[in-house]
Amino acid sequence: MPRFHRPAASACAALVAIAALAAAGLPGTASARTPDAAGPPGPAAVADASPALLTAMGRDLGLTRAQARDRLVNEAEAGATAGRLRLALGDAYAGAWVRGAESARLTVATTDPADIPAIEAHGARAAVVTHTLAALEAASTAVDRAASRTAARTTAVDAPVRYVDVRTNTLVVQAVRPAAAHDLVAAAGIDPALVRVETSADRPRPLYDIRGGDAYYMNGSGRCSVGFAVTKGTQQGFATAGHCGRPGTTTSGYNQVAQGSFQASTFPGRDTAWVATNTNWTSTPYVKGQGAANVQVAGSTQSPVGASVCRSGSTTGWHCGVIQQHNTSVTYPEGTISGVTRTTVCAEPGDSGGSYISGSQAQGVTSGGSGNCSSGGTTFYQPINPLLQAYALTLKTTTGPGPGEPGEPGGTWAAGTVYAAGAQVTYGGVTYRCLQAHQAQPGWQPPNVPALWQQV
Repeated sequence: MPRFHRPAASACAALVAIAALAAAGLPGTASARTPDAAGPPGPAAVADASPALLTAMGRDLGLTRAQARDRLVNEAEAGATAGRLRLALGDAYAGAWVRGAESARLTVATTDPADIPAIEAHGARAAVVTHTLAALEAASTAVDRAASRTAARTTAVDAPVRYVDVRTNTLVVQAVRPAAAHDLVAAAGIDPALVRVETSADRPRPLYDIRGGDAYYMNGSGRCSVGFAVTKGTQQGFATAGHCGRPGTTTSGYNQVAQGSFQASTFPGRDTAWVATNTNWTSTPYVKGQGAANVQVAGSTQSPVGASVCRSGSTTGWHCGVIQQHNTSVTYPEGTISGVTRTTVCAEPGDSGGSYISGSQAQGVTSGGSGNCSSGGTTFYQPINPLLQAYALTLKTTTGPGPGEPGEPGGTWAAGTVYAAGAQVTYGGVTYRCLQAHQAQPGWQPPNVPALWQQV
């Protein structure tokens, strides 16, 4: 798989260009501007959007500034609505996506026709499909397990990309050799009816190489990019890609000044890591945008399939595209990475670990991909929320409750809900106050994530 890590003292290797594969959409969509999408994500997505971000979206997505602003509002609201419906539909949920230049049409899929009224009541269009998202993701996990076996490593490298395509309700396996894909599916022991094999010459690799997108250097052996500034208690640092370094690897910053060291790193399996910095470095709630302008990071609400997303990296700077699929699996020569998101954004060596952001919402850190920013390409990012959860980190954001600032009651805590900083919820009979804006995830109950919730 191509890596977008920049090795020391080496020229940027040309990456293999690939043809983008258009994902077929299920029929029927409705406005993503939902009538009950209360709360801050829509207006905040526009208020926090820098002019440089809107300009880049116009350049890369062919939008007017007004369209770009409308798209950000729609996508923020669609993400919140999709999260609520996933919780409401339970096991029947089969995914969600937006369509249109302004992402104005949100579709939510279910395997149960009885869910149609509930979906439409949220302003979305319903699609009734055969397979639940849970079933497709279970099949994907089985393929990942098969790919991780030593005997299947060569086969998996020839069928390197797997993802659940919610728009076609299938598990897609992209392969250089279609026979390798079929062998991998057979080794996984899953129903072939769940799978669609696509032929591609693409062989992604990790993107090797405190403001998101800035360069940093590892022990003099190469260059990667900062993902997002984080804190862990009073310790400051940043999130980045796991393949960039191992625990104990020391780093220097974009200015070659001593910076810190890797505290934790996972690769393969996931592509996550974080670096603790010394006292000369301060975490800031910004990503390096177009023309080196600061782009604000206000939270980490996950955007849905079809949403726009922009990437910042130390080699190619600021580029935008769209989210193609979540929960993608990729087999690099070093092993399989699961749970990454596939995008149309380009990247090149040295961009590894850099920031993906949608509006003002952090999405993830650059893992790997193929192609380049001249001919176009496909890249994958490791979602930021699981990374923060795994290492008990707090994302540095521009929003946060002030001292003693009261929050509005938020009812009983529920996964999928978007909470603003200062909001109050109850869980287990105890009241908690939200410390930073986020979209609640399963396992993120208030007692489990003190970085997000404070007992009142």
